Amino acid sequence: MIVITAPTGNIGRLLLPLLLDSAPAHGERLRVIVRDPARLPEPVRERERERVEVITGSHGDPAVVDRAFDGADAVFWLVPPDASRTPDDAYRRFSVPAARALGVHGVGHVVGVSALGRGTPVAGRAGLVTATLAVDDLLAGTGVAYRALANPSFFENLLEEADSIRERGCFTDVLDADRKAPLVAVADIAAVAAGLLLDRSWTGTGSVPVLGPRDLSPNDLARIMTERLGRPVRYERQTFDDLRTTLVGHGLDKEFVDGIVDMKRAKDEGLDAGVTRTPETATPTTFEHWVTQTLKPAVLS
Repeated sequence: MIVITAPTGNIGRLLLPLLLDSAPAHGERLRVIVRDPARLPEPVRERERERVEVITGSHGDPAVVDRAFDGADAVFWLVPPDASRTPDDAYRRFSVPAARALGVHGVGHVVGVSALGRGTPVAGRAGLVTATLAVDDLLAGTGVAYRALANPSFFENLLEEADSIRERGCFTDVLDADRKAPLVAVADIAAVAAGLLLDRSWTGTGSVPVLGPRDLSPNDLARIMTERLGRPVRYERQTFDDLRTTLVGHGLDKEFVDGIVDMKRAKDEGLDAGVTRTPETATPTTFEHWVTQTLKPAVLS
């Protein structure tokens, strides 16, 4: 039995079909925790109901995870960001009921969505990433076999810039324009997670970096988008103060905003540069392919 949290999120919605395709051959059953079952993919809601058990509720709720982890062998754990709470409340405290339930029900393996940065000089002051690493420590401390998917920033973050790219020909961030860093497609993260959940021969605790095929700078992204979209795209660097003002203006919790700003500052200081890419940590989806398949339709719509 594999339990999948956040099955309608960016990663979960891609992970669930992978497991649906492969789980029968591995003798696995699937169970999902979801607030709104109506948001599940149509095959899960209709044709695959006999293969996927649905637990309705929040996986931050002790009663919900107690039900969901009963009889489970493996769990895919993803904390949904909650910008109305402080980083510690949104990440570590959200995960405390799950940590307790893992021990109560003897769950053997957990794959968690995490971040790069552990062991770097800025890991302790990296805002949301620091909070995420604390979740890894919490879950690993339960005695389960645990693997943290250590991810950089996602290609998909640029979908939030689709309107700006379409209307102004630019995207913004706070990173140095020439700072190269790993970036990854969420589809690659889902594929790595599926592999770990289906082949649970691993033991102990550790991180699995998911680094994409190569490092890219904001200027590299602008060049590739210009080529693939067939229109000029430039990068505009935003100040940290402007970022904070914008986010607070959207009504986010001020401590959560500080967590975002601290994370961005740490990334600009090399947070994601602590792991060397190898054939084992590289993943296949290129930014060129992602722009053509995903960003271009969003920009041209």
